Parts: sequence; C-alpha cells; structure tokens
Amino acid sequence: MMARAWLLVLALTLGACASAPLPAPWEDEAPLFYRITYTREPTPGLNVEVFPSRSFPPEFLFRQPGRVTSVIATDIKGNQFDITPRDGAVYLPGWTTVLRYRYPLVASPGERGRHMFGGMGEGDAWHVAGKAYLLTPRRVTPGMRAEIAVYGTRALLPWTPDERGVYQLRGLDLIDAGFHAFGGRRCTVHIGESVLEVALLGRFTHLSDADLCEWISQAGGEVLTVRKSFPYPRVTVRLVPVPGKTTPGEFGMTLWSSPPSISILVGQDATAESFAKDWVALHEMLHLTHPAFVPREAWLSEGLATYFTEIARVRSRRQTAEQTWRELTNGFARGQAAAGSRAMREVVAEEGNYMGIYWTGALFALHLDVELRRVTEGRARLEDVLELLAAPGSTATLESFGAAVDMVAGQPLFDALLARHLPKPAFSELAPLLENLGVRIDPGGVTLHAAPGSVLREDLDVARRPGASR
Repeated sequence: MMARAWLLVLALTLGACASAPLPAPWEDEAPLFYRITYTREPTPGLNVEVFPSRSFPPEFLFRQPGRVTSVIATDIKGNQFDITPRDGAVYLPGWTTVLRYRYPLVASPGERGRHMFGGMGEGDAWHVAGKAYLLTPRRVTPGMRAEIAVYGTRALLPWTPDERGVYQLRGLDLIDAGFHAFGGRRCTVHIGESVLEVALLGRFTHLSDADLCEWISQAGGEVLTVRKSFPYPRVTVRLVPVPGKTTPGEFGMTLWSSPPSISILVGQDATAESFAKDWVALHEMLHLTHPAFVPREAWLSEGLATYFTEIARVRSRRQTAEQTWRELTNGFARGQAAAGSRAMREVVAEEGNYMGIYWTGALFALHLDVELRRVTEGRARLEDVLELLAAPGSTATLESFGAAVDMVAGQPLFDALLARHLPKPAFSELAPLLENLGVRIDPGGVTLHAAPGSVLREDLDVARRPGASR
C-alpha cells in the first residue's frame, strides 16, 4: 500500500519538480490567428485564413487529411504559392504571412466512413471535427497560443469565446480540437452548476427542440448517480439527425478536447418515447466521469462507461435491477462471442474488436467495483476512484489509475485483480462472479436470488446520498 500511495503522490506532484523548459521562439509573439468564414456557394464550406507569425515552424499539418487539395500561401512581398498537401503536410515558403484554403463540408462522391469527422449536415447546419479542417503546426508546445474567429454563421466550438467572440486557445488545443458545429439551433441544459450547450443540427420528424434538450438533461442528471457533481463546468453537445432512422441514439462519440466535446447521431424519425430506453447519450456523458488515459486504454475507458451506463440507469430508476442485470449479462454474452477463447490481454489489444473490448472492460469494472466494496466492507466503491483521479486533472495512466484504486481500497488490489484476468480467457471470471452475486441466467432473462454476495449486488444499484462519506 505504501508503495502505491507514494506512486500516486509522485504522479500528482511530478510537474512541480520538473525544471521549466526554455520557451520556443514563437511563444512570445502574437498568437496564430484563424479567420473562418462559412459560405454556401458553390456548396456549404469553410473558407479558412491562417496568419502565422514569422517564427512559427515552417511545417503545418491537417491532422485528418483528405478534403483540402490546395493551399495558397502568400509571402511578405505579395507572392502567391499554390501548395498541394502531401499526406496532410504543408511546408510554408519563407516569409509566409497568410495561408488560404477552402474546406468543403459536403462529402465528395465515393468518400466513405468519415462524415462524422469530415463533415455532415443539411441546409445551413453542419458538423465537423476540428482536426479535419484546421491546418495546424506539426510541432505544438504548451506555450503556443492561437485565436479563432468565425464569420458567416453561428458556431459552437468546445471553448468559450471572449467578449469579442474570439476563441482563445492553447497550442495543445490544436492537437485534439474536438467537434465543431456551424449553424443550426441552440439550447442550454443546466446540471447542477454546470452548463451543457447543445447544437441541434437539422430537422427531426417527431421531436421538438425541447424533447431533445430534455433527453440530454436526463442523461446529464444520471451522471450524478456516479459522480458527486457534473465533471466539467461547461461541455458542448451536438445532435445530428440521420435520415430514415428511428433509433434515438444511433451512434455517439466523445473527443478529449479541453473541455471534452460530445456528438451524437440521432434517428431523424425517433420519438420522445424512445428516449426512455436509450443508452447512447448517457454512455457518452459517462466518459466525462473518468480521465483520458495516456497512452490510450480503450478497454478501461470504454469498460468504465459501459458498466456505469447500466448502473446509472438502475440508480435513476429508469430500469429495474432485473433489467439492469439482463442488459449486463446480454452484453457479456456478446462480448464473450467476440472474444472466443482468447485471453483478455489478446482481446483488449485487438483493434476493431469493439464488442470484445467494451464488454471485457465492463466485466473488469464490475469485478473491480465488487472487490473494492468487499475489501472495505462497503465503505468504498469504484466511483471513489474517479473522484480521487479528478483532483489532479483530466488525464491518467493505467499505473496512476491502479494507484488510486489501491489508495481507495487501503491495500494492494488493482495489479492482483488485473493479473488474475489478463492471462485467462477474457470471460473466465464471469460465471463465478455472477454466482457469488446471486445472478442466475435463465432462458427468459435473469433471476436475482440470495447468495454470499447478493448484499454487495444490491448496493451497486444505490447511489450514494449527497454528502455521505465513505
């Protein structure tokens, strides 16, 4: 335990011990300035002008290249150079004062699978990822600054504009610039002291703007069954209709901009009644409750969000305990089918095996929550780990997450449980865990019964009262 405690303390204080690096030459100059103008002709698009200072590095980059085929650079003498990006890279001629290009929001014929990032929408309401259309320096440092001004339409970017309507960014904001919205309608949702700004990017057949915002409010409120308060003071959400679909949440994604930004594809023909069974909006909101893992640990981040999606819905009484365990066991069955007999360490390393990764992670999250409650006799729970990790910031490593688990447990726990799962078939711990918790899978669903761990199972369904201590 002492080693774990010192590891966490070291992780939280290391930044104060490091010597400060010398600033890059451009960090004392005027910020990199972007002027973005939305235009309708010949098709909807963004006319982008980038004004770098002289000392900025000469290599710029589209972090998701594809749609921009020409960038015009103008130097200090007025000479113009037509540059073709190579693998997204643009090399600036000497003394460049401005770069100009047009980013088409409409997908080109044959473009597939990138619309949510590359651009999707209708009329004058559009959704795009910042990394798709922003040309940024290849080398970005924490001290670099940038400004973005938008003209021609109303925008919703992850950041808050200043009194002039200009967005002030750190250099690191350019690496993951989140999701952006241009045009559309707006509503505001309040969750405690936090604000969710929502962009409605198109027409819905049966849903009013109030219906959509109430759905986001419901999901945000359910986050409070997991965390003591909403994790961020302000978050932006974009809702994009998908023609011909009736599922309320067709797909969702959270990007780790600062603050994070959420986008959800919504069936254009969905009804307000269908939101009662939706889990997508809640799942994306629950990603805000855990840190971004560096390097990425998809099995853990998705596992936490997947597990808490079901736990939050029973805590809010949107579903019963039996329904929650039916959803969990059905998910575990899908994950087991995707994992086969492979060990957990193999499954979580398989890029693209989403079902296996999500539900392997969810099983580990469940087991970890149960073990935390068992070793502390109910005084601690998995959400206490999330609260502890929220204090130092929005990122964590697998090691610092494990250190926080051990600190909450009051003894070494994380490494031993992970070592128990990793070398064995991914779902080998499922049957004994369910048996101990009193969850029996029947042909018609699940039955909950008395068992050695049934008190722990019942406690999972209950949110801690506000103000209650561990």
